[in-house]
Amino acid sequence: MPQVFPQNHDPDGESSVTGLVHSVESCGTVDGPGIRFVLFLSGCSLRCRYCHNPDTSYVRRGRLRSADDVLKEIARYRDFLQAAGGGVTLSGGDPLFQPDFAGAVLKGCRKLGLHTCLDTSGHLGVNAGEEMLADTDLVLLDIKAWNPKRYRALTGGELRPTLEFAERLASLRKPVWLRYVLVPGVTDNLEEIEELSRHAALLGNVERVDVLPFHQLGRFKWDELKLDYILKDVPEASAELAEQVRGIFRRGGFPDCVH
Repeated sequence: MPQVFPQNHDPDGESSVTGLVHSVESCGTVDGPGIRFVLFLSGCSLRCRYCHNPDTSYVRRGRLRSADDVLKEIARYRDFLQAAGGGVTLSGGDPLFQPDFAGAVLKGCRKLGLHTCLDTSGHLGVNAGEEMLADTDLVLLDIKAWNPKRYRALTGGELRPTLEFAERLASLRKPVWLRYVLVPGVTDNLEEIEELSRHAALLGNVERVDVLPFHQLGRFKWDELKLDYILKDVPEASAELAEQVRGIFRRGGFPDCVH
């Protein structure tokens, strides 16, 4: 069964739906096109070894807010976001851990005339209903690893739900930006990356690929949470390795392979 955080739901509108919000960023520049209002929701079904926001994985670290309250805050930035070619991105954690709340916020953003983006691992893709996806302009899809065993070791979850969600998005022709975190010695197998590149090209709806080099900037959060950070001795991905991997995706048909 898909994981879901229990929420209040108003069948007549989004105003009374509540959810747990970890934090917000009013001028995000790396979570979709343009300048974006990024809403970080609490809760995630995976426990990625390299997660740079492990504090967002736990719902107890969120603040309960109503969708109406969040949308009023977003509305104050509407003109600025539209002028900057941006919009609103729901991130986390994973927003699909709180599908009622995420759906209510996305619907409200559409009513405000704002571009909407869903940043997810796709592991809980079954929680994204037709209405939610209709209110989503772009999906940032994080594929953590291509090898199923490696994916399980890295995240604690299964790869198949993400691939099924990707196939569903392709059938809907929903635009996707693929994200791939490059971890030396973990997700840097070039043959597997080539297979991922070929699969992404076959989907037909992946507009862009972001290769994100692993870094240690989030390590202090693991220490604060007293969590065992097993990647503490893993080196950051070199610029040379990152460019080599970007080259694979470019040759696979993704010239707009950035970061």
